[in-house]
Amino acid sequence: MFEQTFKNIDDILHKDAGCSSELDYVEQTSWILFLKYLDDLEKDKKTAAELTGKIYSNIIAGEFQWNVWAAPKDANGKLDHHIAMNGDDLIDFVNIQLFPYLKKFKTSAESADTIEYKIGEIFSELKNRIQSGYNLREVINRIDELRFRTHSEKHEMSHLYEAKIQNMGNAGRNGGEYYTPRPLIKTMVRVVAPKIGDKIYDGANGSAGFQCESYEYLRQSKKLSTGDIVTLQKNTFYGKEKKSLAYIIGIMNMILHGIEAPNIIHTNTLAENIADIQEKDRYDVVLTNPPFGGKERAEVQQNFPIKTGETAFLFLQHFIKILKAGGKAGIVIKNTFLSNTDNASVSLRKLLLESCDLHTVLDLPGGVFSGAGVKTVVLFFEKGKPTKKVWYYQLNLERNLGKTNPLNESDLAEFVELQKNKKESENSWTIDIKDVDQNTFDLSVKNPNKKEEAALREPKEILKEIKLLDKESEEILKTIKDLI
Repeated sequence: MFEQTFKNIDDILHKDAGCSSELDYVEQTSWILFLKYLDDLEKDKKTAAELTGKIYSNIIAGEFQWNVWAAPKDANGKLDHHIAMNGDDLIDFVNIQLFPYLKKFKTSAESADTIEYKIGEIFSELKNRIQSGYNLREVINRIDELRFRTHSEKHEMSHLYEAKIQNMGNAGRNGGEYYTPRPLIKTMVRVVAPKIGDKIYDGANGSAGFQCESYEYLRQSKKLSTGDIVTLQKNTFYGKEKKSLAYIIGIMNMILHGIEAPNIIHTNTLAENIADIQEKDRYDVVLTNPPFGGKERAEVQQNFPIKTGETAFLFLQHFIKILKAGGKAGIVIKNTFLSNTDNASVSLRKLLLESCDLHTVLDLPGGVFSGAGVKTVVLFFEKGKPTKKVWYYQLNLERNLGKTNPLNESDLAEFVELQKNKKESENSWTIDIKDVDQNTFDLSVKNPNKKEEAALREPKEILKEIKLLDKESEEILKTIKDLI
């Protein structure tokens, strides 16, 4: 039901002059979806209050409630077309009354860790792009059919919202900033293994995949007490995000997963001088995939002791500094970080090895990030003691990864199992830091157990690879054609 509804909504928005891309579809679906979800959440809270003899005060005032402006019903529970706004009346109400009302929550909320404050933040960042009131009416009607009352309904909804974010990433326009493959995130969370009470941080929050998966992991880790639930809701998940759309999508994603008041701030993490980070600002866990390939300005680089224009290297300095002593991290980074010979790369590797125990490096094949040909590694480390040994695992798959053939959890199962005891295998090995060049600190992935491939391959093998590459090219061309 959810899947078909999303498809229908995309078809409607495709016809609207104000929406021109997958990014617009996600953004516009998000704010309407959020208000419907909020309405269902309020109904649940009201029912729960009545069962305990308490009175529930609605967050949203009367005329701005979903069943008043969006979906007024007749005696039979059907949309009352005599009352329901449409066309210009609906657009004017949304733009002139609804959005300004919702923006005010940011200043009237008691504190930043409330859902009221998040409502204000979301509607301060967003604007309605749907130009036709008739299209907007159709979208509202579709979303009104959805229910978010049961856990299974909420789970299905959050799963499909993730799928929309993934599609947005596949559509290009810096999509990699929005989406990290969920099998990789789940694996990273499992390896880092956060505990209830840990403060978990992502300074490049994006669509909040690391936060959502950490929440699911902790929610299922043990039978939760009332105190545990409050801790998870209010004092566990923290993040920062620079870009408006990613910020909105991240907050929406967390709320749809059940984190009602995410501690996510809309700011540029790299604008903060890391010398100003104090003990009170530190976190127990960092799980993240910072953007790479950017070129940061000189004034931003001044916030870091190791000067570099590479965005990911600045983020890595920030994450090392913001971790508590004994804090744990799982960070995705370009594999060239391990071997680059420039001064910044060498200095950063030295800093990492001397201040943290880099206990595990997961070497990923190309194609893990759809649409991005870069090869990446995941660094797992603990702050507070120097590295003595590094355990490497090289993920060798018998297929090419791509949009139609993505990474899955079973691909990473051997890594998770072997990593527990740092076992050696055909795909894993350990190096002693004493054997690393002490001038360059080169940590290149060189699998000593892998046999050298024969120089000549069988014609069948070559033809098979050509066929796979042709298929991927067709998919890419089709995506480009769809976008045009």
